[in-house]
Amino acid sequence: MNTILRHKGWIWGFRSTVLLYFIILVMLPLLGVYFNSFSLGWATFIESISDPIAWKAILLTLKLAIISTIINVVIGTMIAWVMNRYEFFGKSFLNSLVDLPFALPTAVGGLMILLLLGPGSFIGSLAESLGFEIVFHQPAVVIAMVFVTFPFVIRAVQPLLEEIDPTEEEAAYTMGATGLRVFHKVLLPSMAPGIISGGMLAFSRALAEFGAVVLVAGNIPGRTLVASVYIFGEVESDNAIGAAAVSIILLTLSFSILWCINLVQMRGRRL
Repeated sequence: MNTILRHKGWIWGFRSTVLLYFIILVMLPLLGVYFNSFSLGWATFIESISDPIAWKAILLTLKLAIISTIINVVIGTMIAWVMNRYEFFGKSFLNSLVDLPFALPTAVGGLMILLLLGPGSFIGSLAESLGFEIVFHQPAVVIAMVFVTFPFVIRAVQPLLEEIDPTEEEAAYTMGATGLRVFHKVLLPSMAPGIISGGMLAFSRALAEFGAVVLVAGNIPGRTLVASVYIFGEVESDNAIGAAAVSIILLTLSFSILWCINLVQMRGRRL
């Protein structure tokens, strides 16, 4: 079997299949978006991305994605730390729940948020009595983004925590270092590549979220209308050029983030 797999014909066939798969499912759709954006020229593209509603949607998406990423970085790192360093009842169940956002359709996640925090729910009614609302406002969008990107930081940090040599911590404690100093000088440098790459993945995913957001945002231009929902609205309005123009902004940001993640991971391997 190994002799057959080493044959040049088989190797060429495998490589060609992978390359064809990549071209058909990844490259052609991406090129199609760029082609449609510039099909009517630069003037039309500039006009599309200069639309005030489009820019407000993009800037709002960036702001809320950054907020959700910061929350995920802090909470995700804490959860990864607790699950790695402590034994407690239900740990395996909690560990399996971490991947739940990957398994659920994002629309189901949005419905869960709507039922839990909506006007008719206990939490929603309590929030209204205190003078603010959650659903159909920016906090609901942040919660939806946090939910769908929840696993990224945790799953990126966990393997790094498992690789840390306990003797390094013991040596630091022996030399009189406090717990905070040990975390800052010993643990954080080892965890940093996972925190950074997980945070970037969470940010990139939050930029593109649609299913959960569209149910809880209210989609008010300039207030809760995010870029993905704006793109959907433009497609529904038969304005594919405008939708593709905004899509290019998100694609370019995502490509830049993935490139940065690759650099961080390569640097982490060298260290």
